[in-house]
Amino acid sequence: MTAGRDGSPALRPRPRAPQRLLFSFLGALVLDRGYPPISSRVFLHLLGDLGVAEAAGRATLARMTRRGLLTRVREGRTARFSLTPWAEELLREARPRVDSPAPFTHPDGQWTLLSYSMPESRRDLRHQIRARLVWAGFGGLRDGLWIAPGRVDIAAVFQGPEFAELAELADGFYSVPVEGTDVARLLHRAWDVDAIRAEHESFIATWKPDRAVSGRPLSRLTLLGADWLQLLRTDPGLPAEHLPDDWPAAASTALYRERFAALEPAATERLRELLEADAPRR
Repeated sequence: MTAGRDGSPALRPRPRAPQRLLFSFLGALVLDRGYPPISSRVFLHLLGDLGVAEAAGRATLARMTRRGLLTRVREGRTARFSLTPWAEELLREARPRVDSPAPFTHPDGQWTLLSYSMPESRRDLRHQIRARLVWAGFGGLRDGLWIAPGRVDIAAVFQGPEFAELAELADGFYSVPVEGTDVARLLHRAWDVDAIRAEHESFIATWKPDRAVSGRPLSRLTLLGADWLQLLRTDPGLPAEHLPDDWPAAASTALYRERFAALEPAATERLRELLEADAPRR
């Protein structure tokens, strides 16, 4: 194990995309905290502690700026970044599920069905809309037909002027299965249930040992949030009555909430120290 910048043992995270790490950090510790624009030095310090090379960190900040997620301002020789209103909206939309005490639970027997067409003129939106559908809990039953557990706000999925044309071509229904429907088989058609279980088990195996770790709360909280976001994208909240008795979703949720509560105060304090040290000198 190598040493970190402060001499403590360095974290050895499994690979996570730098943008996901920054979304985790910004959503958990920056959004609605009233901080001024944060310098690139703070971002690069955080990413560097997480194994991201400086060049990759700078490229991530530049890419997020081009995509309209960050606003960049120049203060002398220092570049500083803040969330754009659009990015703040995205993070606020995600927050209820991120913070939910039961993010994998829905009212029994309720489902949302969605059918939509992708106009040839808007093929450029294919990836974006699929990402929104997956985050909202949808799995594909067949071409053009998606299903999600619970009652999904379909209007929110297609929110935004760029999706207006798709929204006009979308039809959604709240429904219940016809008696005799093999819901368990349906789950395996729409989702890779084994892969979802594996993601939960990986999350638990990664974060249970964190109880015995000390120090580096900012880096650890950022990693925790990135892994939690990945798990929320993977598991839409499949109904427990159609899953094995030892389904690990409840254990993952309890572990996330425990580790977040343990790490957040010290992570917030560490961030404030970094911001104070990096504040412009008047």
